[in-house]
Amino acid sequence: MNLNLEPNFSEQGKRYFREFSPGDDFYESLIETHRDLSEEQSALLNAKLILLLANHIGDITILRTAMQMARDDISS
Repeated sequence: MNLNLEPNFSEQGKRYFREFSPGDDFYESLIETHRDLSEEQSALLNAKLILLLANHIGDITILRTAMQMARDDISS
């Protein structure tokens, strides 16, 4: 199984009229989740979210690929 890099956001039972709308909904929810948190609390929330989603994905190969791709664009 390969890492899916295509837009893949959806919400069961919701109809979207624009392709980017589900991604916008996700981003809005993510920003709202961080609202009024300190930098430290926001970093902790991100760490917890990553671990929850990684557990949901479960495939170590996919997770390693995602981690490497995320790191590739970051310079030291």
